[in-house]
Amino acid sequence: MNARPEKDEYAEFYETYVSLVEETDIISALQNQPEDLKRLLAEVSAEEENFRYAEDKWSIRELLGHVVDGERVFSYRALRISRHDTTPLAGFEENFYVANSNFPNIKLADLIEEFTLLRQSNVFLFKSLTGEMWKKTGTASDAVISVSALAFIMVGHVRHHARILRERYSV
Repeated sequence: MNARPEKDEYAEFYETYVSLVEETDIISALQNQPEDLKRLLAEVSAEEENFRYAEDKWSIRELLGHVVDGERVFSYRALRISRHDTTPLAGFEENFYVANSNFPNIKLADLIEEFTLLRQSNVFLFKSLTGEMWKKTGTASDAVISVSALAFIMVGHVRHHARILRERYSV
């Protein structure tokens, strides 16, 4: 069971991500993204990896590091909620995370590999869930969120940042 989430299963600010997912088979969408991301970033040279399109914007490495952080946070939420953990889960401040990371010193290829391995692991998690687990809701960032919504958010989050890479970084 991995039906498209209803709008009451996630906070309005996540619509940006959920709206980017047209597929009904979210498992396949999750599985295909690492290869899509590899293809997108294949032509980025080592010199371009720390490129910023504006002074106050993330580098390509930092952007991909943020995608990795997001993958971890969203999957952690999905795990806890699917296991009926009712503890409200805190949000995460993406700029603070990136500012306190080592992403500028991590090669893009390593960040891509890290994302790929995380996503493979997360696909196993989502495949293991029962229909009841997919529908389970919890609280994250002071808002209701379902496990199903988290899977769609994960796919949409990557697509959102891939679009930014194409449009603003000319990748």
